[in-house]
Amino acid sequence: MIDLATLSALNAPTAEERLAALGELLPRTRFPAADSRYVNNHIHTIYSFSPYSPTAAVFAARSEGLCTAGIVDHDSIAGAREFLAAAELAGLPVTVGMECRASMRGTILAGRLTNDPDQAGISYMTLQSVPHDQIEYLNDWFRPYRAARDRRNQVMTERINALLPDMALDYRRDILPLSRHDEGGGVTERHLMYALARRLTERCGRGQGVIDRLESLGVTLSGKQRTMLLDTGYHFYEYDLLGILKANFIQKVYVDAQEECPTLAELVALSRRVDAVLCYAYLGDVEESVTGDKKAQRFEDAYLEDVFRCLKEAGVPAVTYMPTRNTRAQITRLRALCEQYGMFQVSGEDINSPRQSFVIHAMEDPLFQNLIDATWRLIEHERTGAPILTE
Repeated sequence: MIDLATLSALNAPTAEERLAALGELLPRTRFPAADSRYVNNHIHTIYSFSPYSPTAAVFAARSEGLCTAGIVDHDSIAGAREFLAAAELAGLPVTVGMECRASMRGTILAGRLTNDPDQAGISYMTLQSVPHDQIEYLNDWFRPYRAARDRRNQVMTERINALLPDMALDYRRDILPLSRHDEGGGVTERHLMYALARRLTERCGRGQGVIDRLESLGVTLSGKQRTMLLDTGYHFYEYDLLGILKANFIQKVYVDAQEECPTLAELVALSRRVDAVLCYAYLGDVEESVTGDKKAQRFEDAYLEDVFRCLKEAGVPAVTYMPTRNTRAQITRLRALCEQYGMFQVSGEDINSPRQSFVIHAMEDPLFQNLIDATWRLIEHERTGAPILTE
């Protein structure tokens, strides 16, 4: 984690200010040597939800010894230009893309839970290695989908207010200012929960006051969560609180996503139009959590072969996955299916919280050398147009 003064400078209000701050910091910063094993292609920024601007994300990646980094914001690629400019200043090779959701209607996965914990029939996808001359086109293409998500977010805000009338959140006053909505950024459920976390601390105070209020609402806190909430001096206190709120309140206020999700066929056509790599984001069942912070839940493992058949028939060429999240048995099965169906493999760990490391230590295993090689192919495709996939 970079120090707060540095992060504040790199999170200045405008991209121009952030890049200027980076330019001033670089000559007096000693970075660790970049480790050729450390790549991460799934970093979120303030253009979806994260404590990091695109500039700060580049600085944090360099500070932790990554040799490359990749941006994927939700429903948005508006931060990509800044990310590329910061990376050029810092001498860090990078790749740009975005994350979105696909409606699986019309496929064998319609109505089935795959990798979205909140809704069946919707699957998370990534568009990786977007050519730089397609960034604005791609972000504009998602504009109506972001507008549809805004409408659903407002309904969920109303549901939060019905559930907790003394919190009185206003979507435009309390939630949109937390995002880069006016610059083409995406607004997610995390923004709603972060606004609620801020309101709770305003009304109840940090520490025992928040704990008492949560318990009065029937929330059972683990010892780890209670310890975090008693750490009232932690700068990112509301980030810890929003994680608890997301786990306990999203399903109570959730509204199904419909018009904000393009179909799988539409995303396949779009990826071909912009010459990006469309990836299905494998999640996998959680029994005993590898990372110790996921509740037991079942996703697509029971019918993973159907998932691959669906992807292949639709023309999806790649799968992205998180080596740290899954068991070795899950990874072995997934990789075998990728080989069987000729799927390109991409790696990345979801970065959207200040407590997370950018480093994926699982990549130290030689088993994942193909994922490191894949990252360099993504970067080369963006730079030169070199093909990534072969028929």
